[in-house]
Amino acid sequence: MDRIDAMQAFIRVVETGSFTKAADTLQTSRTRVTQLVQQLETHLRVKLLHRTTRRVNATADGTAYYERVVRLLADLDDAETSLSAASASPRGRLRVDVPAPLATLVVVPALPAFHARYPDIQLDLGASDRKVDLIDENVDCVVRGGELTEPSLRARHIADLALGVYAAPDYLARAGEPLHPQALEDSDHRIIGYRGSRAGTPLAYAMRRGDEQLRVHGRHVLSVDDGNTYLAAGIAGLGVLWLPQYMARTPLARGELVPLFEDWQLDPMPLYVAFPPSRHVSRKLRVFIDWIVELMAQHAPAIQPPR
Repeated sequence: MDRIDAMQAFIRVVETGSFTKAADTLQTSRTRVTQLVQQLETHLRVKLLHRTTRRVNATADGTAYYERVVRLLADLDDAETSLSAASASPRGRLRVDVPAPLATLVVVPALPAFHARYPDIQLDLGASDRKVDLIDENVDCVVRGGELTEPSLRARHIADLALGVYAAPDYLARAGEPLHPQALEDSDHRIIGYRGSRAGTPLAYAMRRGDEQLRVHGRHVLSVDDGNTYLAAGIAGLGVLWLPQYMARTPLARGELVPLFEDWQLDPMPLYVAFPPSRHVSRKLRVFIDWIVELMAQHAPAIQPPR
């Protein structure tokens, strides 16, 4: 029995709650994972897992062993990467998922510089606005906008994205320019609905100016769940939309969008990088997170409080 392989198989079974899912994330067979865990239990002379037809859970001994093994393998990884060559050049496969617009407009254009700095990191990049299950999908970290709703995740706040309201010139030529956000509720104006990764209905947006405060729902003929599609729909003139400034910068410069309600304030959108609480923050993950922080400081500078 390779004890390291067995420990890794056991960790993944605990995290996924399934031998089959553990095998998928380890890119091996269910039989192999089962054998490794059984060999580990035999070696330790302890029952580590409760097995049922629907779920696999750690026993009390298994939970204690899991916590120790996670730290042990993390220490082993640190010991290997502390060697001078590995420390100078972090290496290995890193699986990350970022919002589709952030991937298209910010991350991918900057990747040549990232790979020039870290040539031995293999980056498996997912670009989506869906909710990713980090454990089941074996993802090292995700970058997400908005408040996190998964309290079990560890997270680092990396930016606050300034928001604005925009519409295409063609849309404004047809519908007229709304002079007050309330017009989006009371007239024939249309917004483009954005459902996000968790929302079943399109999001509403809080806006304020002095003592005035309101939340805009609006009416829509189209709602989407992908940021790139959302932006394309706005440029196509399908309605009013709310965008982070980094997404609006190029369409504004090209005259494809026009800003609205510039004397109104919108709460910024927090941006986080999140990862499982049990996942060791390896050197390759640390340098990626630091790089994302550095990148967002360029594209979304810190918002200065109003005077």
